[in-house]
Amino acid sequence: MLGWAVPGSSTTPPPPPRRPIFVLNSQDADVSVIDPVSYTVVQRVPTGKEPHHLYLAPDEKTLIVANATGNTLTFIDPTNAKVLRTLTDVVDPYHLRFSPDMQWFVTAANRLNHIDIYRWQGAQAAQPLQLVKRIEAPRTPSHLAIDSKSRTVYASLQDSDELIAIDLATQAVRWKVAVGKMPADVFLTVDDRTLLVGLTGDSVVEAYDVSGPQPKLVKRIATGKGAHAFRARGDKRHVFVSNRVANTISLIDTQTLAVVAEYPAPGGPDCMEMLNDNRTLLVTSRWARKLSVIDIQTRQVVKQVPVGRSPHGVWTLDHAPRQ
Repeated sequence: MLGWAVPGSSTTPPPPPRRPIFVLNSQDADVSVIDPVSYTVVQRVPTGKEPHHLYLAPDEKTLIVANATGNTLTFIDPTNAKVLRTLTDVVDPYHLRFSPDMQWFVTAANRLNHIDIYRWQGAQAAQPLQLVKRIEAPRTPSHLAIDSKSRTVYASLQDSDELIAIDLATQAVRWKVAVGKMPADVFLTVDDRTLLVGLTGDSVVEAYDVSGPQPKLVKRIATGKGAHAFRARGDKRHVFVSNRVANTISLIDTQTLAVVAEYPAPGGPDCMEMLNDNRTLLVTSRWARKLSVIDIQTRQVVKQVPVGRSPHGVWTLDHAPRQ
C-alpha cells in the first residue's frame, strides 16, 4: 500500500502539522509561543532587551528576533521554538529585512539613527553577518522594505517625516523625500512600482510611484487614525494596514489604491500575520497585552490570547504568501 493510506481510510494525506505562533513581548524581553490549535501560550522564550520585530530567513529555517536595546539577534527554530544561537554586537537592530536573493541583511537603528547593510553569510556560518556599510539616517529610521530584485532598500525616517532609498549594490543614497507625519511601516507592491507609507501621525497611507529616478506622490488613502503597519493579504493585490489609534484594520486594493474593507482590532493594533487558511488574521494588540484573532470573512474578533507586555511582532511558518 502506497502513500498515506491505511485500511478503511481515505488515500488523502493528512494535513501537515501546524507550527507555533510567535509573539514578541517588547517590554518583557521574551517571546510568547502559542499553540495554533488551542490558542494558548505554551512557552515563553527569553531574548535580549526590547525585541520589536522578527523576520524569517528566506530559506524559512531560521526565525530571527531583533533585540533593539539588547544589541543582539536571537535565532529560533520556527518549527519548535528552540533557540539556535544568539548574535551579539549587532547595534540597535529595531527593524530588519532580508533581500529576496539572500545576499543582504538590513537593520534600522531606530534609537541611534543609522541603517546597517550586512552581507549575509548564512545562518550556520561562524559569522553570519558581515557589516558592509553604516549609513547615517536621521531622524529615527523606523521600517524597511526591499524590492523584488534586491536592488533597493526603502526606509521611513519617523521623526524627520522623510523617506529614503538606498542602492544595495553601492550602498549609496539614491534619494530622500519629505512625506507626511510620523511615517512608520512601508510596503512595496508586487510590481515594485508603488510604495505605501503608513502615517502614524495622521489617518492616511501615502502611495508613491518609485519606478522613476525620483518618487512621486500619487495618492493619500484615508484609512484610520494612526495608520501604522502592513501585511499582504496573500493574493498579490490587497494589503492590510493597522490603524493603531482608531483600533481598526483597513484592507487596501493596491491596484485601485482604495480601501475595500475594514475590520475591528481593539487594543492598539500593530503587527499582523495572515494564516494560510485564507481567513485568519493575527494582530498584536499593543496596549491590551493580547494577540487578537480576526476572522476576515465575518469581520469579527473571534479570540484574544493574553501574552506579555507591549506585544509587537507576530509570525508563524503557516502563513499566507507575503505578497
